[in-house]
Amino acid sequence: MTIRTLYILVLFLGLSSLGQAQQNNAAPVAKEVLELKEIRYDFGKIPQGKPVTHIFEVVNTGKEPLQIENVQASCGCTTPEWTHDPIAPGATKKIRVGYNAAAKGPFEKAITIFYDSGKTKLLYIKGEVWEAPADPAPANASIQLLKNINH
Repeated sequence: MTIRTLYILVLFLGLSSLGQAQQNNAAPVAKEVLELKEIRYDFGKIPQGKPVTHIFEVVNTGKEPLQIENVQASCGCTTPEWTHDPIAPGATKKIRVGYNAAAKGPFEKAITIFYDSGKTKLLYIKGEVWEAPADPAPANASIQLLKNINH
């Protein structure tokens, strides 16, 4: 090994340790204070015109009370409801999300939670709305035949 190679190796090791030292001095990442117990909910198949709801739970994992500033759905067919009281440290809050099921077909909607002065979290609901038949089921003639036989 030549002196030049040794010099380059020492220089490289010195620069990499300097970069590591700078990386360790970076500001600590703030701990997340709003924990979601679930992010997605699937309603499965639901009949058209029958609204459905699901309750999402959020937990304040911080040491200070936490305020949910707003909860906003991606469209008017989805309605979030929540109390506007602050969440105490360690406490849970429920966010009720309703879907009106007016349009048939598959759907997936996003709900945004705004909290802690500009932070956001996303929730999702999905499912498939099927069109209920307009006419009632046809009468079963066999039932009437059985009734007549037993009399």
